[in-house]
Amino acid sequence: MADVDTLPPQSLPTTEEDAELQDEASNPETAVITTNPEKKMKKVKKVKKRRPARPQVDPATFKTEPPPQTGTIFNIWYNKWSGGDRDVQAQTAAPNRCNIVKDSGYTRADSISGSYFCLFFARGICPKGKDCEYLHRLPTLHDLFNPNVDCFGRDKHADYRDDMGGVGSFMRQNRTLYVGRIHVTDDIEEIVARHFQEWGQVDRVRVLNTRGVAFVTYTNQANSEFAKEAMAHQALDNSEILNVRWATVDPNPAAAKREARMIEEQAAEAVRRALPPEYVAELEGRDPEAKKRRKIEGSFGLQGYDAPDDVWYAREKAGWIAQNMGIEGGEEQAMLEGSEEQKMLEIAPLEEDGGIFSSSTIAAIKGGFSVGTARKPAAAAGPLVGYGSDDDSD
Repeated sequence: MADVDTLPPQSLPTTEEDAELQDEASNPETAVITTNPEKKMKKVKKVKKRRPARPQVDPATFKTEPPPQTGTIFNIWYNKWSGGDRDVQAQTAAPNRCNIVKDSGYTRADSISGSYFCLFFARGICPKGKDCEYLHRLPTLHDLFNPNVDCFGRDKHADYRDDMGGVGSFMRQNRTLYVGRIHVTDDIEEIVARHFQEWGQVDRVRVLNTRGVAFVTYTNQANSEFAKEAMAHQALDNSEILNVRWATVDPNPAAAKREARMIEEQAAEAVRRALPPEYVAELEGRDPEAKKRRKIEGSFGLQGYDAPDDVWYAREKAGWIAQNMGIEGGEEQAMLEGSEEQKMLEIAPLEEDGGIFSSSTIAAIKGGFSVGTARKPAAAAGPLVGYGSDDDSD
């Protein structure tokens, strides 16, 4: 049996090694265990709980009012008012801005599969905090949703609005944002990249210096949807009020090839992260000893028995889950502790990188979501795009 060594609460460390042991013993996230008489220490990693999300505004002062009527006719196809002044909100700055470092945390949505992200959290005005029924964090590559809705759960339309605002279209995957009304400076590209990389990994940034316009492309579409709401009517470094819209199709053939290659890489990376590393290495032919090891270990001690692929894969996956959860005892212990993805989701709140699938990914898989090949981009809409509108009614 393994013995647990702890220092007395009032004892003072006499050496540097004793001080290190006392720090480890006082940390509730790790345990120091001796495994042999030579006093060799082994750390057992345990899952660390995330902090709760904090309210971004005072609930007593938060008011939800319907958007004002900015036109004479309500267009049910574009879900907005038309026939009025399109520049009504041009000089209206956003009331608050989301701070990912301070505001992120677990909510009630972390324990519910298929949860969407909080739109008010992205805009920095959610008053509920940990009691919110939506996610309060940044989207990741594993957050997959139905193509007909965005990461906030809002329905998309067949076509983009005339001003390229709103939720967007489900006819193509758009990861590029148009950013207008930028104050022109010498370091405009560095400023734009610094502000927009807060909302996810940026693939590329193209800036038109003389016009105060930038095009920001994210590696993940959910991050672009989040950034569009987070930076709408925000300021960079010069108190300007940004105009953030969806970008039109880039007519450059190289851009179309780059987009198709990016979609294929994302699909392949999602599959790699969902499977154990040893299993992926065997499929890709990077582990020449995999077949020999499987022939030896796949018999499970039974002479003449050759485990089928599903049994061997279940064993590899159980050991991988045990390693990620910090469970001592291998794959058998992982199965006893609950190695199924659904059970991992119910142990909320967990560290963001502690699980294998996110709740939204599980919901997408259950709903029959499948990663297909890249669709052929639609033809360019033409130069007549009203980027100057600031109507955000969706």
